[in-house]
Amino acid sequence: MDTCPQTENAQGQNPNGNHILITKNLNAYYGSFLAVRDVNMAIAPNSITAIIGPSGCGKSTLIRCFNRMHEVAHGARVTGQLLLDGEDIYGTGIDPVSVRTRIGMVFQKPNPFPTMSVIDNVVAGLKLSRIWSRRRKMEEIAERCLRQAALWDEVKDKLKQSGTSLSGGQQQRLCIARALAVKPEVILMDEPCSALDPIATLKIEDLMHTLAKDFTIVIVTHNMQQAGRVSDATAFMMMGDDRAGQLVEYGATKQIFTNPKDKRTEDYISGLFG
Repeated sequence: MDTCPQTENAQGQNPNGNHILITKNLNAYYGSFLAVRDVNMAIAPNSITAIIGPSGCGKSTLIRCFNRMHEVAHGARVTGQLLLDGEDIYGTGIDPVSVRTRIGMVFQKPNPFPTMSVIDNVVAGLKLSRIWSRRRKMEEIAERCLRQAALWDEVKDKLKQSGTSLSGGQQQRLCIARALAVKPEVILMDEPCSALDPIATLKIEDLMHTLAKDFTIVIVTHNMQQAGRVSDATAFMMMGDDRAGQLVEYGATKQIFTNPKDKRTEDYISGLFG
């Protein structure tokens, strides 16, 4: 895609161009501990951005800042700015619930609600957000989202069964369908394939390419081959001397993997550490 960021400086922020998410000097804390330091990123719409780096470097913490999930943890807080369509989601008077409607999250482990059927899992967010009316309308939305998640043909005869009765890969796509139901602008995925077999992983990767036509996707992954396969842009993070995660380099995936500007990125990509 032509919407990839340009690596104009050490952190790769392109000051020009069209961006849906922009972080400005973003810091994430757990109490007094600084977990992620001074991150600047600009993410293009309808793109897939991968966040890579060794364990403990703050990747999951960063992505949880993107929809205000980080502050749910006791004592957690964020400083700096995170702009969604130009509006700071951490600004005064901004409702975190409305932010999470616009920026959905798919977690590492599939987490369908065990007491709900397949169809009720899909529309659960609509009920919680009160964005729903009659049952027939919800059924129409559920079918649309299951089709978007490439799951409809596999579950159309199992809609009243428990969501946990599905395979692991199907459960993860069910969670993606649930995230789609509230019509987000951005979908965050925190290692969505780490618990899946290779076949299920490829289905999720194919799905990401399809969804990027209508949504912006940010994925945390330990799998560098996956980042290379699916993403338009890649952000490399690592832990600094003060144990705070930092964004080392950010740019078009092809550039990051073939011609990184920072020696630390090159060492990580080539497998010298991590």
